[in-house]
Amino acid sequence: MRKKNGTLGDILKIDLKNGSYAFGRVLKSPLIAFYDVASETQTPPEGLLSRDILFKVWVMKSAFKSKNWVIIGNSPIDTPLMEDPWFFKIDPISKKFSRYKDGIEVPAFREECLHLERAAAWSPEHIEDRLRDYFMGIPNKWVESLKCPT
Repeated sequence: MRKKNGTLGDILKIDLKNGSYAFGRVLKSPLIAFYDVASETQTPPEGLLSRDILFKVWVMKSAFKSKNWVIIGNSPIDTPLMEDPWFFKIDPISKKFSRYKDGIEVPAFREECLHLERAAAWSPEHIEDRLRDYFMGIPNKWVESLKCPT
């Protein structure tokens, strides 16, 4: 039986459906960090822990029901990795920007949001697309659609 949610520190193997796997790490639910590594074989979980993080985003719980997302280990998380990232929001009516982190929302200028992820929960399929595109070196339509307007 699959878990309904990941547990803090769970290490995920994500099948990119192109012969390779990407890897992630469950942080504070629903936040997951994704590593800058793709492999055609299962990388030992301990070999991932020192790798760079590509991005941290919120992911829908349905990821843990997906056959493409498999928990391959668990390891305590270092303090720097546990730090919540800032996300940006745009009010749909006023069009004003804000930054959001760990339940705190503060007004922001657009320029402060340009390099932040949009506050959004990603579906597992969109994460798979994003990772596959990244490792193939091509722009991702989901990243582009959620990017802060310039």
